[in-house]
Order: sequence, then C-alpha cells, then structure tokens
Amino acid sequence: MTLNTELARVSLVSPETNPVEGSVHWSPPKSLWLIAHYIVAVVGGALTLSFDAVAVFVVTTAVTLCLGHSLGMHRKLIHNSFACPKWLEYLFVHFGTVVGMAGPVGMVKTHDLRDWAQRQPDCHPYLRHGSKPWKDAWRQLHCDLNLKHPPKFQLEPRIAEDPTFQLMERTWMLQQLPLAALLFAIGGLPWVVWGISARVAVSVTGHWFIGYFAHNSGEMDNEVVGASVQGHNVKWASYVTMGESWHNNHHAYPGSAILGLYENQPDPGWWVLNALGNLGLVWNIVLPGDLPTRRALRPLSSRAKAGFGNKGPHSCPVLGALRR
Repeated sequence: MTLNTELARVSLVSPETNPVEGSVHWSPPKSLWLIAHYIVAVVGGALTLSFDAVAVFVVTTAVTLCLGHSLGMHRKLIHNSFACPKWLEYLFVHFGTVVGMAGPVGMVKTHDLRDWAQRQPDCHPYLRHGSKPWKDAWRQLHCDLNLKHPPKFQLEPRIAEDPTFQLMERTWMLQQLPLAALLFAIGGLPWVVWGISARVAVSVTGHWFIGYFAHNSGEMDNEVVGASVQGHNVKWASYVTMGESWHNNHHAYPGSAILGLYENQPDPGWWVLNALGNLGLVWNIVLPGDLPTRRALRPLSSRAKAGFGNKGPHSCPVLGALRR
C-alpha cells in the first residue's frame, strides 16, 4: 500500500502508484560517462601525478562538493532552505552540476523520488540501497530504475521556467568544459586530468559510497515511524561530505539548512552558509524549529528528546564589518 505522504513535487497518479514494482536497466549514457572518467583518472592520473595536480584535485573537489552539491543543489535548489541573490544560486548550482552526477532537474527528480519512496512502508531495493554493496554500486552508478506505476513529478515554476537551469540540464556533461579550459590554460593536461576526471570519478563514486552507509548503518537520534528506510549519521564522513553525512538528522528535518544539529557534529557546509549570512549574501535561513511538526518523528536519544540543540546562525564581527 502506498501512503499519501506526498512531497511538494511528487504526487500519486492512481491507487496503483507505488515505489515497489519496477525494473532496473543499464543506462548507457550514465555508465559510459562514468567509465570514461574512471579510465582517464586511472591511466592519465598515473602518468601525470604531481603535487600541484593533486592539490588541484583537492581544491576543485572541495569547492564543487561544498558550494555546488551541498549548498547549491541540496540545501538551496532541492530544499530551498535559504535565500540568496539569483546570480549566487546560479553559480552554486553550476558548481553542483560540475560535480558530474546530473543536471539540476535530474538531481531534483532523483532526490525527490527517492525521498518519497523511502517514506512509504516499502520501496524497491534500488531506492533504499537494499542490495549487497557491489550490486548496489553497479545499479546506482550504471543503471536506472523504471517504476511500473510511478508517481507524478512536477517542478515548481522557479525551476521549471528558468532558462538558465534548463540550459544547465540540457548541457550538464558539457558544463565541465569552462573549468577544463581554465585548468588547461593554467596547468596543462595534468590539471585537467586531476581537476576534471579524477574529481568526477571520486565525487560520483563517493556519493554512492556514503549514501549506501547512510541508509544502512550508523547512529540514529530520530526515527521516522512507518518509513521503510531510516537515515543514519555517518560520523567519519562529516568533513569530506561537507556535513551531508548527518543523514539521520536530514531525514528528521529535511528542510533544515543546518545538518549537524548536535554537539560534535561538524557541518562544513553550514559553516560556509553562516559566513555568507554574515556577509549579507544569504538570508531567510531555515532551521529545524522553523519546520512544521512531524507527527511521525520519534526521538530515540536523550539529546533528540531534549530538542535539536542551540545551533543556529551566529555573528562574526569581522565578516559583518565587510558588508558595511
């Protein structure tokens, strides 16, 4: 049975709509895209290994994952958990597209379908990372799921009618070219290999890897009662994921701009967002207390029962002075 736990963009088509019945099939564009980057990363990376090339890999990976995937795609485009100038949103979403997983529409659709499915009493193994690691890796990285009775997906006008987002969606693989041209002009082929292919290969594979653990094992402070899939906090990945690995927190408060809710939960994405708030570049930041009460949410730990902590925006005199 499919419950009417609809998201803003996902709704039931008929009583038969469900996230359980479906088939997984190989997706040539998705698979060949990643395999090509694997080959260039392994072969080219070995031939062009140098300190500066690895440094470029580290910097470009950190920037695209933090500003792009975490802030641009996830916290802003998908959940709209803060407001910012349109130019900044475009820049961050572009960085998110450069991560190499999909365009903005593809990311929103994939996220919302999975989110909706995981709230149901049951869902397809593809949607809950329910297979053995190697099988799940093949499915997630190289295949797509076709549901037999899918829900209706409808984007809000702010995304669907935005020509810039639509251009990014149509050309998401080509979005690597401006960065590749810049890297080549500065550091030649080694910088392109490490700043594009090595980064894409590690970022996309790492996204699956952390996602697998975040839906199968780890600490839980809250339970979403009746949901087929629970989120788990993956502490060891908090820095490399820019805070995205506090996934139990995210399942509990999906619209919150801060993911590391409790003490000793570092959230680099939130640190950057708070700094941007001090500079006046972001505002209307959504916190757990701003969200509607979820009747299905059941606290499991003492700290969850006590609330979500006192974390929130804090002022920085130095950054505040820069905005004047």
